[in-house]
Amino acid sequence: MEPRDRPPGRPLGPPGRRAGQRATPSSPGTGNGRAGQAAEDGSDPSPRTRPLDERPTAENGSTRPRTGPDTPPRTGPDASPRTGPDASPRRSRVRAARDGVTRTAGAVGAAGARAGRGARRVGGAGVRRIRRVTHAQGMGESGLAKLIELNAFHAGGDAAMAIGLAGTLFFAVPSGEARGRVALYLLITMAPFAVVAPLIGPFLDRFRRGRRWAIGSTMAVRAFFCWVMAGGVATGALWLYPLVFGCLIASKAHNVTRAAAVPRLLPDGVALVTANSRISLAGSIGAGVVGAAAGGLAYFGPQWPLRFAFVVFAAGTVAAILLPARVDSAEGEEDVRIADIGRRLRGISPSIGLALRANVAFRVLSGFLLMFMAFLLREVPLPGWSATVQVGAVVGAAGAGNLVGTALGALARARRPELVVSVLLGVTAVVAALAATFYGLVTVAVLAFAAGFAQQAGKLSLDALIQHEVPESVRTSVFARSETLIQLAWVVGGGIGIVLPLIPQLGLGLCAAGLAAGLVVVLRAPRGSASTPAEALRTPTGAADR
Repeated sequence: MEPRDRPPGRPLGPPGRRAGQRATPSSPGTGNGRAGQAAEDGSDPSPRTRPLDERPTAENGSTRPRTGPDTPPRTGPDASPRTGPDASPRRSRVRAARDGVTRTAGAVGAAGARAGRGARRVGGAGVRRIRRVTHAQGMGESGLAKLIELNAFHAGGDAAMAIGLAGTLFFAVPSGEARGRVALYLLITMAPFAVVAPLIGPFLDRFRRGRRWAIGSTMAVRAFFCWVMAGGVATGALWLYPLVFGCLIASKAHNVTRAAAVPRLLPDGVALVTANSRISLAGSIGAGVVGAAAGGLAYFGPQWPLRFAFVVFAAGTVAAILLPARVDSAEGEEDVRIADIGRRLRGISPSIGLALRANVAFRVLSGFLLMFMAFLLREVPLPGWSATVQVGAVVGAAGAGNLVGTALGALARARRPELVVSVLLGVTAVVAALAATFYGLVTVAVLAFAAGFAQQAGKLSLDALIQHEVPESVRTSVFARSETLIQLAWVVGGGIGIVLPLIPQLGLGLCAAGLAAGLVVVLRAPRGSASTPAEALRTPTGAADR
C-alpha cells in the first residue's frame, strides 16, 4: 500500500519511526515521509509538509522558497503573482502607489485634525468671551445671564422659521398671488390682537408664580408648530397661516413675559437699559448664527429650516424651565384683581406715552419698508444686481442697524429716553427724504439701517421706562398692551406697503412725511414728572378707594 493510501489517523513517515519523531533530510532537495513521496511523484506538497528548502531557517528567517540559478520561475495558471519576469517591477509600482495613498491619507487626516482643533479653540474662545460679557457685573450670580442666553434661542428660532417661510410668501409664487397671501397673513395677524391684548397681560399679572413655565410654553408651542409647518411649507397651503399666527402670538407672549421678569433678576449697579441691551444683543447674535445655519439648510428645501427651528425651540424650552426660581418668586408683591388693572393702566406716565408714540412711528416705518421694498425690488429691480440680492442687501442693512442700536442702546441710560426717541424720529425722517430724492440701492440701504437702529434703540428706551416706572402688579399688562400696539403698527405699515403703487419716490416720500408728522405729535405731547404717575400706580387699592 502506498503512503498516500494509508488510512486516516495513521502516522506518516518511514516505517519504524514513531509519530511526532522529527524527520531528518536524507539528501538535498528531497524530504522524508509524505513530503518526500510528493517530491518523488511530482505532486505539489501541502503547506504543512513543505520541503525543507522552503522552511524558514535561522540564517534568513524567511519563508520564501529558495531559488537558485537552475530553478526556473513558475509559470502557468498556478504561478504566484510574485513570481515571473514582471514580478519585481509590478511589486515596486504597487508598493509605491500604496505608500503614496498612505502618505496622502495621513496628510489629509493630520490637516483635518489641526483644522478641528483650531475650530474648537476659536469656538471655545468665542463662547467664553460671550459668557464673560453675559456674566459680568453680577449677572451670573443673579441669574440674569440665563435669561440673556435664553433670548438667543428665542430670536434664533424665529429667524430659522422666517427663513423657512420666506420663499413661500415672496419668491415661490407669482407676484400678484404673493401680495394677496401676504395681505391675508397681515389680516390674520391683526384681527386677534384686539382680544389678545386684554387677556395675556392680565392673565400673567394674576398668575405671576409660573413665569418659568409660561416662558417655556411659548417655546414649546413654536417648536410644535414649526414641526407641523415643515410638512406643508413646500406646497404653500393656506393652513400654514393660522400656524404662523400662533407662532407670532407665542413670540409676543414670550417678549412680554421675559421683559416683566427682568427686574426680578437685575443685580445691583446695573441699569435696566443695560440689561435690555444685552438681552437684545444676545438675540441678535442668536438670530445671526442660527439664521446663517438655516440659510444653508434652505438649499435642501424650505422644510429643513423649520425642522431646525423645532430643535432650537425645543432646546429653549428646556433652558426656560431651568431659569432661576426667583423668576417665579412673589416676595414683596401685592396681589391684584383683574378689575383693578384697567384703573391702574389709566395712570400711565406721560413719558411712557411719548416713547410709545415714537415706537409706533418706528414700527409703521419698519413694516412699510419691508413689504414695499420687497415687492418693489422684485418687480422693478435696480440695474446691476438681481432682485434677490437687492432685497437681501436691504434686509441685511436693517439687521445691521438693529444690531448697532442694540450695542449702543446702553448709552441711553445717561440721557432722557424721551429726548432719545425724538432725535431718532427727526434723523430718520431726514434720511427718508434723502432716499426719496436720490433713489438708489445705497440710499435705500442707509434708510433701512436708520430704521433698524431707531426701532431697536427706541424699543430699549420704552422697555426701560416701563420697567422703571410701572409697578410689578401691572407691569406685564403694560408690556402686553405696548407690544400689541407696536405689532399693530407694524401690520398697518405693512398693509400700506402692499396696497401702495410701486413708485419709489411716492413710497419713500410718504415715509418721510409720516415720520415728520410723528415727530410733531411727539413734540406736542404733554410732558410731566414721571415719578407722580408711578407713585399713583403704586397706591394700594384700599387707599385709592378711600
